[in-house]
Amino acid sequence: MAVQIVKPRIRGFICTNAHPAGCQANVQSQIDLIKENTSHKTTGLNALVIGASTGYGLASRIALTWGYGAKTLGLLYERPADDRRTASAGYYNTVAFHQQAQHDGFFAQSLNGDAFSDEVKHETIEQLKVNFGKIDVLVYSIAAPRRIHPRTGETHNSELKPIGESYTGKTIDLNNEVVAPVTIEPADDREIADTIAVMGGEDLEMWVSALADAELLAPEVTVVAYTYIGSTLTWPIYRDGTIGRAKDDLKARVDALDEKLSNQFGGNAYISVNKAVVTQASAAIPVVPLYISILYDIMTAKGINEAPIGQMHRLFSEHLGPGLKPQLDGERYIRLDDRELRQDVTDVVTERWEQINTDNFHELSDYVGYRRRFRNLFGFEVEGVDYDEAVETELTF
Repeated sequence: MAVQIVKPRIRGFICTNAHPAGCQANVQSQIDLIKENTSHKTTGLNALVIGASTGYGLASRIALTWGYGAKTLGLLYERPADDRRTASAGYYNTVAFHQQAQHDGFFAQSLNGDAFSDEVKHETIEQLKVNFGKIDVLVYSIAAPRRIHPRTGETHNSELKPIGESYTGKTIDLNNEVVAPVTIEPADDREIADTIAVMGGEDLEMWVSALADAELLAPEVTVVAYTYIGSTLTWPIYRDGTIGRAKDDLKARVDALDEKLSNQFGGNAYISVNKAVVTQASAAIPVVPLYISILYDIMTAKGINEAPIGQMHRLFSEHLGPGLKPQLDGERYIRLDDRELRQDVTDVVTERWEQINTDNFHELSDYVGYRRRFRNLFGFEVEGVDYDEAVETELTF
């Protein structure tokens, strides 16, 4: 037992610890949203969620469990607590998920390991054979900085860079809390290739092939991966940059998977384009924290802002739930970013972007809300949590 008072260790966009009670409160609020907005259905679905501990992956797992009674196997790559530090936020999120799922009578299991590896794929397949059977829904929600390729052993590191020419814009210096200029040099060919290797669609392709070979894909199986397109303000370092190239690779592979699944199983593969959200990964992308701070101020005022759980509730209740046919755009995307990209939102975002500086960014953005949401990710500044109370940090799921 390790009982201690946990205070945040945060500098800029890095948080090195997490609060178990705050993470539990975060997970419970997401579960409560699904309970309040859906009438529980017992569908008999089996779901595999790859990247199940934070953000859209965790929200997907919650929506599938409490919305449809799905049995879920969640894959995560998170740090448990030790003598020196707390567990990671995703680890505590998973503990909280399992506690409530067990309380409410839902079957759920989780594996902690590198989903890029052949070892975890093999372990997952064995777990599915023993405890689940064929998978009806596969959610792919990995956001990783690096990948060790299972065939070559080579380590690939993703890069957040423009392509072709350097980019100069503005961002929030999160350490000093000022609006500052930022210049990012363009990626070279190796950095582009490495980013595609990490964030493209090859690993998802490997997962689907492994599950198909093991005869673990159900008739009419649904595969969904997540991406982001966003406003033209972020395109130089996102849509038109290294990440954009990786997402193009994901799109091409998902389209090919859709044809394969349709022919072999009567199934489908889709990409859901989701809205901008506060994550540790997005906080590390220059420009994005400032963009989100402006965006959220506008969307919240209009009553149209959504957290990941709201987006995933909409995804499964309107597009991918049993018996539903998703609404697709001309490129075969499911567009959950429709509210972010409404003209009345993007016009104001662009106007404020031109005006914003250190003197006025508190008035023209919700930076305080951004900072709170960032700390909430790690269980800090969560309403109703007593941070002066000692908590158990060495938990298991």
